[in-house]
Amino acid sequence: MRLPWRRRPQSAPWPVILRDRTADPEVVLRPLRIRDEEAWHQLRRENADHVRPWEPTLPPGSTSQPVSYRQFVHDLDEEAAADRAMPWCIEIGGRIVGQVHIFGVTRAAQQSAAVGYWLAESESGQGIATRALAIAIDYALGPAGLHRVEVNIRVDNERSLALVRRLGLREEGIRERYLHIAGAWRDHLSFAVTREELEAEGLIPRLSQL
Repeated sequence: MRLPWRRRPQSAPWPVILRDRTADPEVVLRPLRIRDEEAWHQLRRENADHVRPWEPTLPPGSTSQPVSYRQFVHDLDEEAAADRAMPWCIEIGGRIVGQVHIFGVTRAAQQSAAVGYWLAESESGQGIATRALAIAIDYALGPAGLHRVEVNIRVDNERSLALVRRLGLREEGIRERYLHIAGAWRDHLSFAVTREELEAEGLIPRLSQL
């Protein structure tokens, strides 16, 4: 099966757009744009209660400050251009329905990163998040040249735990008090996959077997 990207050299600059035309509807991962501001804010408002239990929060004493949407997009593009992240929004039928980010990219001897995502509640249960995660990981371990990608999920986030298990990611154990979420340090289960585990197949072809 042909993988859903155009192969680019590892040094190719951002932006990178990925399309899975084997999905119905087609799943597109693309960078956020300045002109997406109204749609992005509306999506975030509509899903505030849905994502709040799972999204990172600033711990007490943090000096970080909220930024404007324009600055947010600029920061994402800057991280991507510096090869520290690969941040995409998830698009279905021309509508933004969530985001998936490869972040914490480390090169040299490690060649690894982590991935996180969120999806609109209205799109849940259709396999969109599963496919978006698979597209991102396949790209990271393929054209982007990484060797290992990990996903860390709250131990009580049953829906996300089921997602990574459907993809066959390897469970590595609990990271205690790993991330500050909803006002407290939360335990997470860690999952990972390396290039050797996928061989030439990738995650996308696995979805046809589910």
